[in-house]
Amino acid sequence: MLREGDRIHYGLRWGALGLAALLMTGAVSGEVQARARHHHRHHKSHAVSHYNPPYASIVVDVNSGKVLQETNADSQRHPASLSKMMTLYLLFERLQQGKIHLSSEMEVSAHAAAMAPSKLGLKPGEHIRVEDAIQAIVTKSANDVAVVVAENLGGSELAFAHMMTAKAHALGMSRTNYHNASGLPDDLQITTARDQAILARALQDRFPKFYRYFSTRFFVWNGQRMRNHNHLLGKVDGVDGIKTGYIRDSGFNIAVDVRRKGHHIVAIVFGGHSARARDAQVRNLIDTKIKVASLKRTAPMVVEGWRTRIAASAPSPAKDPREANLVRVSEPGEGSVAPGSAAPLKPHPVKTVTVRPGKRQFAALSPLPSNSRKVEPAPSDAGTITTVATVKRAALPSRPPVAKHAALTLSAEVGSAGDADDTSAAEAKPHSGWMIQIGAFDSEHEAKLRLAAAKKKASSQLGKADSFTERVAKADKPLYRARFAGLDKPEAEKACKNLKRSDIPCFVLKN
Repeated sequence: MLREGDRIHYGLRWGALGLAALLMTGAVSGEVQARARHHHRHHKSHAVSHYNPPYASIVVDVNSGKVLQETNADSQRHPASLSKMMTLYLLFERLQQGKIHLSSEMEVSAHAAAMAPSKLGLKPGEHIRVEDAIQAIVTKSANDVAVVVAENLGGSELAFAHMMTAKAHALGMSRTNYHNASGLPDDLQITTARDQAILARALQDRFPKFYRYFSTRFFVWNGQRMRNHNHLLGKVDGVDGIKTGYIRDSGFNIAVDVRRKGHHIVAIVFGGHSARARDAQVRNLIDTKIKVASLKRTAPMVVEGWRTRIAASAPSPAKDPREANLVRVSEPGEGSVAPGSAAPLKPHPVKTVTVRPGKRQFAALSPLPSNSRKVEPAPSDAGTITTVATVKRAALPSRPPVAKHAALTLSAEVGSAGDADDTSAAEAKPHSGWMIQIGAFDSEHEAKLRLAAAKKKASSQLGKADSFTERVAKADKPLYRARFAGLDKPEAEKACKNLKRSDIPCFVLKN
């Protein structure tokens, strides 16, 4: 039995041992945590050092059009959210034409609402005003809003992407292809630093009234204040826009416009390791190059059909192995490609039926004579055709009756649309059976792109169909119907059903 003093001594001894053990445990734990922190920092540093997105840059003197700096300017890169510059270009175009207004509302689809962040979080069935959409795209870079714009202007995001590509080529952006409106990851979404410089200049030259939105620093939506991702606004003297972007495959990108003491430049940077690194790179380019930029505007405005004097004339750079899966879009002048008519996704050969006034037909706005019959517009573009075409019955040779929607394709002289595979005038034949129409477009190029997309979506029904565009008169310019012919009724109806599932408008016609 322990005496009182022994018990005290025994307790003190074990207490000391316990304290020592506790301190040792704490020391070991601290060492483990320190090692863990060191490992995390090392792993993070190791990961960052191995993240090496492909770099490209260009600085263009807007006043003279001269290139002040370029690195891999013609190498294909993924634009990421810089894609939204073209989305807004087409939106500004509709606004300028008066087809929509800043107060117009656009409906949100389930497809748009399902887009990945960054987004506003719109719900299917909601509506957003055009002006709010512009500011959400400029500041928040909202992917759901970009798709809302695409679907409301183009019918479907893919159709709108074809419109974006057509517009890019018309501006001389020959190495650019769009496959979506937002810039979310897609192997077919490609561009170059030089092409983005062209677009940045075109936005200013073509839409000075709407370009001001790119300088928006904050946007408030449902009480939430959103800051522009372009952190150079308000921090770097002379910066007035325009767009940033990021996806893993592209790195951090930026297109920036700078006006300083009469000097005016556009700078593009692709492949920053981080937003901070990208901003530092573009700051350096601005500070070193704006000093040598011209003070007098001598360069022409960038408009459709404009052939940029900074287009790729230098030897092509060595191909980066990381570009192996990227699609190359031909330069204007290569083969049959030309600005405004090239398609990165080569459409199937189509025929264009062009009606030319001749002895056997005439156009008139006067009342129809008793021996004439009226040609009605097709349902999809009803109300847009103001010129009434008439055909003299007595002058036509004997032939079977023709449905009203296929009129003007018969006794007309047929001209080539410029494609090598087009049917000549002597070889053109009337289309028989049933046909489908998938839209009416302002340009033949857009119509051909829609035909190519439709044929891909419904290949089992349209693989052997006769694809063609039909040119008809509009108030002040031609309208091109995109059609497939040579189908029977079940094939036509099934093809339309499949196309509608892919958000491609379609209706059936009988010849």
